Amino acid sequence: MTANPIFCAIDTPDLAIASRLAAQIADHVGGLKLGLEFFCANGPEGIRQIARAGGKDIFLDLKLHDIPNTVAGAVRSAFKHGVQMMTIHTSGGREMMAKAAEAARAAAEAGRGPKPILLGVTVLTSLKGADLEEVGLTSDVASQVLRLAGLAKAAGMDGVVCSPQEIEVLRKEYGRELTIVTPGIRPVWAAAQDQKRIMTPAEAVAKGADYLVIGRPVTGAPDPNEAFLKIVEELDQIRP
Repeated sequence: MTANPIFCAIDTPDLAIASRLAAQIADHVGGLKLGLEFFCANGPEGIRQIARAGGKDIFLDLKLHDIPNTVAGAVRSAFKHGVQMMTIHTSGGREMMAKAAEAARAAAEAGRGPKPILLGVTVLTSLKGADLEEVGLTSDVASQVLRLAGLAKAAGMDGVVCSPQEIEVLRKEYGRELTIVTPGIRPVWAAAQDQKRIMTPAEAVAKGADYLVIGRPVTGAPDPNEAFLKIVEELDQIRP
């Protein structure tokens, strides 16, 4: 994986626009995140085209959540496309995540390519405590994230996705044992939009995030390249 911590979320179904954006920002990002909207419109060939256009690591963010065998099969299928990271919902349970991790390891050991980093999605950054209560969970977001992260670790996952507000509690509990990827990143000059648990790039890195996912503040900017340069400058200010 790249040492650059910034992954740009390309959330558009338009392959031409996505390819153009990938090429435009390639010099400033560590990788490109492709989610459901993009994948449902463009499928595996879309992944390959974005990888060629940007020449960067691909983070396939489909948040898999199904019965264990189905998720394991999906991981094996995604493996064929050479993605470097992918997501699985931790709420699917330990067995589901363990089957996914086993499928990824087996494919790598069979010589089919490098094993992708498997990330367990904990609590979506669009949710707050009241939202968790509505679905019958504890309203304490940090406790829920900590519980799900422990489940992911026990199942053999490589890391988790959480909001920046939970980074510290995870680092305190697990040190550097889990890779932490944080969406909900908003530069000081960007609007929060539909994200509820947010933080600036510099704050998230300082707290211990390994990778940052930044989307609309860049992709929606009049000049995406200039927007990324501003973020890079912000991060440079906290580096030794």
